[in-house]
Amino acid sequence: MTKPLVSIAVSAVLLMLGTMAARADHADRHMSVWKSPTCGCCEAWTDIAREHGFDVTVTNTDEMSPIKRAAGVPAAMEGCHTATIDGYVIEGHVPMDAIDRLLAERPALAGLSAPGMPMGSPGMGDDPDARYDVYGFGGDTAPAVYQQVGPR
Repeated sequence: MTKPLVSIAVSAVLLMLGTMAARADHADRHMSVWKSPTCGCCEAWTDIAREHGFDVTVTNTDEMSPIKRAAGVPAAMEGCHTATIDGYVIEGHVPMDAIDRLLAERPALAGLSAPGMPMGSPGMGDDPDARYDVYGFGGDTAPAVYQQVGPR
C-alpha cells in the first residue's frame, strides 16, 4: 500500500474509533495502541495499562508518523507510541492516573501527552523521584500542563 493510501486508511480507522468511542459509555476501558514492533518501553507501557484494568489492543507498525498526524498530535507533543481511548488520544508514556482523570473529567481536549521519553514514566523505569509534565493538547488552546508528576 502506498504512503498516501496508508494515511487515508489510518485516518479512517482513527475517525471510526473516535466515533465509536464518543457513542460509548464514558466508562469505556478499551484502548487501542499503535507502536513500533521493536519498542520494549512501549510494550512495558501497554503491560502497565493492562495491569491497570484497560483492555488493550496493540497494532505494531513501522509507520508511526502517519498515525500521529491522523490523530492530530502536535510535533512538539510526540512520544513513542500513540493510543486512543474513549475519544481521546494518549501520546507516549502518560501515567495511568492522568488517563483516569482525563476520562473522569472529560475536558475539551484532543488528548494527553508525555512528550519524548521521560525517565521514570510508566514503561521507562521505576523512579519514585521522577519529575515530568503531562500536557493536554487540542481543543481551543495551545498545549498546556495538565498534570505534574513527581516531587517539586
